[in-house]
Amino acid sequence: MDDRSEIVELALAWAEAIVANDAAAIGPFMADDWVIIGPDGATARADFLGLVASGDLTHDMMRTVGDARVAFYGATAVYTARVINNGHIRGQRFAADEWTSDVFVRDGTGWKCVLSHVTPAAQGQADID
Repeated sequence: MDDRSEIVELALAWAEAIVANDAAAIGPFMADDWVIIGPDGATARADFLGLVASGDLTHDMMRTVGDARVAFYGATAVYTARVINNGHIRGQRFAADEWTSDVFVRDGTGWKCVLSHVTPAAQGQADID
């Protein structure tokens, strides 16, 4: 498997773990200092996994729209894709159409995500060329 395929498969497996709402399965995809940045600010790894473990954050569905972009910079990969997902946060239903960027770094054990960034997708926005 080439590096691009490996990153795409990794991102899909991570999404499956998120939809399974299993904090123990989600955690291994993330570096210890992972953080996600979104419209509501920054959330650290421990806080994100705590929300999942408590059931305060659940996902019912997550899928990529179109083709993902994967770019490599030495031992760093940047994965960017449009993602549609839905679930619940603290009892409130959400449905999101977002652009997601994940920064993966390769170490001796494989690829780990060190940073995720999500931003709402504009209506009618085209895929990445």
